[in-house]
Amino acid sequence: MNKRAFWSLSYGIYLVSVWDNDRPTGCIANSVMQITSEPATVAISINHDNYTNSCIKKSGRFAVSILGEKCDPSVIGTFGFKSGRDTDKFTSVEHEIHDGMTVVSECCAYITCEVIDSMETETHTVFLGRVTDADVIGNDTPMTYSYYHKVIKGKSPKNAPTYIAEEKNNNSYICSVCGYVYDGEIPFEDLPSDYTCPVCGQPKSVFKKQTKE
Repeated sequence: MNKRAFWSLSYGIYLVSVWDNDRPTGCIANSVMQITSEPATVAISINHDNYTNSCIKKSGRFAVSILGEKCDPSVIGTFGFKSGRDTDKFTSVEHEIHDGMTVVSECCAYITCEVIDSMETETHTVFLGRVTDADVIGNDTPMTYSYYHKVIKGKSPKNAPTYIAEEKNNNSYICSVCGYVYDGEIPFEDLPSDYTCPVCGQPKSVFKKQTKE
């Protein structure tokens, strides 16, 4: 089975946020879809291992920030490759409160929801949410998974539905945190010591040289 066929489906890059008691947290998701228009209802898919999953089950609410192509890749790195269990993710990201929920300030639009149903799969929970508020707050072009993969050259977290283990490139350097592969014109060894991964913001030291066996 060639799982790359799934890349032909339409995916976006979304930040799903939720309250963890008195602080906001969240994660990156690429499976968000509108189910009905009246009443407005959306569905999201969140991995069982993501801390966001348990917070949604506890609070019964969630928000979706629709990220744009101009979004700082570090936002995706923070929310896609770090855990809310031990990281206060929103401290480094500008955010606003709408309908009592936390959304990213630079997103294209947001949707807030109240959970009305859920379905468990082997690895993910599909939450069905009744939309309680939504608005367009930016003029950026919504980022697709294809854009993220081809232009930003980011990889899917292992908990994402679209994750596919990548083959190692001969003598390439890969970020051990998020899987970003450096393929710039400057040899990796010549990059400045303060170089950081453009996706997850980790230092040069976490990159590992990969050699195809």
